[in-house]
Amino acid sequence: MGDVVKTSILESKQRGFIARSALLSRFTAIILICTVNNVYARTAPESFAPLAEKLLPAVVNISTTQTVKRDDGLEMPRLPEGSPFEEFFKEFFDRQQRRNGERSRRATSLGSGFVVDPKGLVVTNNHVIEGADEITVIFHDNTRLEATVVGRDKKTDLALLRVKPKNNIAYVSFGDSDSAKVGDWVVAIGNPFGLGGTVTAGIISARARNINAGPYDDFIQTDASINRGNSGGPMFNMQGQVIGINTAIFSPSGGSVGIGFAIPAKLAKPIIDQLNKFGRAKRGWLGVRIQTVTDGLAESLGMKENRGALVANITPGGPAEKFGLKVGDVILQFGGTPIVEMRGLPRAVAETPVGKTVEVVVLRRGTKKTVLVTLGEFPEDEKVARVRSGKSDKASGITSVLGLELSNITPALRKKFNLKKGVKGVVVVGVKAGSAGDREGIRSGDIVRKVGRNQKASETGKDVKKRVESARKAGDKTVLFLIERGSNSQFVALKLDQAGN
Repeated sequence: MGDVVKTSILESKQRGFIARSALLSRFTAIILICTVNNVYARTAPESFAPLAEKLLPAVVNISTTQTVKRDDGLEMPRLPEGSPFEEFFKEFFDRQQRRNGERSRRATSLGSGFVVDPKGLVVTNNHVIEGADEITVIFHDNTRLEATVVGRDKKTDLALLRVKPKNNIAYVSFGDSDSAKVGDWVVAIGNPFGLGGTVTAGIISARARNINAGPYDDFIQTDASINRGNSGGPMFNMQGQVIGINTAIFSPSGGSVGIGFAIPAKLAKPIIDQLNKFGRAKRGWLGVRIQTVTDGLAESLGMKENRGALVANITPGGPAEKFGLKVGDVILQFGGTPIVEMRGLPRAVAETPVGKTVEVVVLRRGTKKTVLVTLGEFPEDEKVARVRSGKSDKASGITSVLGLELSNITPALRKKFNLKKGVKGVVVVGVKAGSAGDREGIRSGDIVRKVGRNQKASETGKDVKKRVESARKAGDKTVLFLIERGSNSQFVALKLDQAGN
């Protein structure tokens, strides 16, 4: 009996322990759930109304008009000679042509913008006002003011307008777009389809989007409804700061499908400041032509990973040449900014003030070097980099290597391929189908300037063949060629296991 009692007491204690453990587990689970919710979940604002009420007066609609020559697109139909309709149609088309010559059509377009200065500076997209004869800014209270263009920049699709209000007007400020994260709430205000003062909300869907709109693409993507007429309008964070300028949408139908793009404030603000000060953008200029470092190029350059921007050409007299950058350098870092992809370099340079000296970290023939470069101003009339003049032609001779038929440059070949007088190197006179050269897009008339990891200049076809054989003996899988076509230069890595001879 005593044993039974002891057992019952033990079982009772065990049941109590289990119950307490279960309760503790549930309590712990509740704490963990609350903790997870506090860390990761962000509920939607109770209302966007206070923010919208504050921001709406600073957002404007922009109406433009443009004179367009009238063209009805009508053509005189072909009629059998002597047809009873011939005279009727001739008279009708003569009358239409007289009308077209007498008057032109006034085309109107609508967009959005926002005030950044209480005295009347308005930001919008360049494409909203491009070609306009008249620009009218319409405020939230329906006040209409004529606007003049302070400056505009096609490359970033930004424009700055000026109106002359009687009193100071409501305005907004730029915020830190770099601190905005994917998943953050944003508000867009604009003039979609001419319906002014429209507020929509959503989240940031992605960062650093490249939509091939220009050389400095770095768009913020959002699912906030953005439609035609929203162009030039602001994207706000929850503090009411402008972190983007709504510029483009992806839409097969022409309406919002939840994919809109905005120029980040970090890129826009310096340009707007320059437009206000100079009437145009004054971007930093390095003076290089660059290309992507592919897997093949990385291997040929002895790199463990394909990153950075490969210098394929240098503008004569530009900052890069003046301060010692070389063709074949891989730019890994610019002014403290890592260059992970090629397209990151133009943005980093453009965001750097003209005249500033920056550290440029490059990989040159397998060794990292730091070069100090003082940036120039990006030329208004972009001139394509030209190769410096070379010496006189050498004796002719055809050399076959990696499927390429190479020759020294002769007067006849110079004329045949329209080569400039001072071009230096070896000309490609033929490419074997399916060869390594053919696979990489090399064609007749191209110039082989340099070959090999050390990028030695090539003056004869034999020079090229010698360096290819050296790379093969060294166990390399690819060999690096610097190819010039017209005024452009580009590196290509040719596989050595596809001889093509």
